[in-house]
Amino acid sequence: MDVDLDETDIEILKRLEKSDDKNLEELSDELGLSKSAIHYRVTNLKQSDVITTISADVDPHALDLNMLLFTEVTVSHESGYAEDVGESLTEIDGVNHVYYMMGDVDFIVISRVQNHDQMHALIDDIVEIDGVNETSSRFVIQELETGGQLIDNMSDEMVDQVVE
Repeated sequence: MDVDLDETDIEILKRLEKSDDKNLEELSDELGLSKSAIHYRVTNLKQSDVITTISADVDPHALDLNMLLFTEVTVSHESGYAEDVGESLTEIDGVNHVYYMMGDVDFIVISRVQNHDQMHALIDDIVEIDGVNETSSRFVIQELETGGQLIDNMSDEMVDQVVE
């Protein structure tokens, strides 16, 4: 993606990442820009796919999704396996993220479930996918809050690289 961003765009993104219910007036006051300038910039960020969605950040624990697991998936390397297996993995209930990897493991699957029965069903669904050879899962004992915001977790050097 080749998008020209400046420091103001980064500040808008930082504030929207922290709270998706910020309105134009709040952003205008915080950044010292007119509401129309903020609206123009947010619209451009959406149209250039820098902002992909504006949505609520739902606490998984509020839905009793307390079991977080990371599953390594190793598959047979046949033509089209990455797309086929990857798509099948994303369709399993409870799966939140699927990453196609390089190295000893082909996919990392991050999932949330409410109980052990759901966990076993999820693993069974993964193993049943044609081409899956092996899985290995790890379960999170304690989640540490990292903030989850991309912009806040970027170093000054990273931000400078974006705005150059």
